Amino acid sequence: MEFKHRSVLLDETIEQLNIREDGIYVDGTLGGAGHSSEILKHLSDQGRLIGIDQDEDAIAAAGNRLQGDERVTIVKSNFRNMRSVLDGLGIDKVDGILLDLGVSSYQFDEAERGFSYREDALLDMRMDREATLTAADIVNTYPKEELVRIFKEYGEERYAGAIAGRIVRTREERQIQTTGELVDIIRASMPEREKNKKGHPARKVFQALRIECNKELDVLQDALDSMIESLKPGGRLCIITFHSLEDRIVKLKYKQAENPCTCPPDFPVCVCGKKPLGEMKPHSPIAPGEKEVEDNPRARSAKLRVFVRK
Repeated sequence: MEFKHRSVLLDETIEQLNIREDGIYVDGTLGGAGHSSEILKHLSDQGRLIGIDQDEDAIAAAGNRLQGDERVTIVKSNFRNMRSVLDGLGIDKVDGILLDLGVSSYQFDEAERGFSYREDALLDMRMDREATLTAADIVNTYPKEELVRIFKEYGEERYAGAIAGRIVRTREERQIQTTGELVDIIRASMPEREKNKKGHPARKVFQALRIECNKELDVLQDALDSMIESLKPGGRLCIITFHSLEDRIVKLKYKQAENPCTCPPDFPVCVCGKKPLGEMKPHSPIAPGEKEVEDNPRARSAKLRVFVRK
């Protein structure tokens, strides 16, 4: 299947990156190179783009799309390793960094990847297929209490306890190996009225499993400080999130970088010595317009937050 992903908030992101034609930019979630291709249109021959992705299918697709462009370096890695990637390339600071934290249409639509609750396939959900932990490992080995926590925290699933309980009872008899088996368990755990509501009944649990399988929130939390530190003065960090957990992490980290002072509020002057690293600009997230949401419903929950380095 062709690697497809419609870049969300494309025009807004390019505008917010405020691209310098001779600058150095990092796309930490390269995907199908939709954002990167647009960044390259604004770079001169002296500009440079570093594309990072952990998905080998994305790397292959982006390589084909950007083939022969000497301004581009593509690296297979996780964006949490961005600092070490830049060090390996002899780059100290960059002019801009982009993260699009959405799962690509390809990953959802390619059944064998195990992300979709609409297709029956092996429970996988690894964005990096060289990683060891799969969604099947989580479902078949995590204690009930941990499954409940994951479904509640990462999926905001109302019936987390019932679903986790049925998973545990089922795996006592047999391993749960496919997405179809898991969907059946989820459906059987819910009251009849819930199954007929708008939205697939397995959506929240599948989201939660994907986040846990790829440690998405831990990766984001770990990466933000080093990305901010890697920006030149005036450099910009643009992050597109798709659910409240990601957005909260980004917002809090930006606010902390804006005001890192740890002195008690009643101190007359700052004695900790921690200075602001920049500012969130604008302070409110940028959302897609009505036309984009109409054309691409997956953009509905997207938010773009921007941090400008001091």
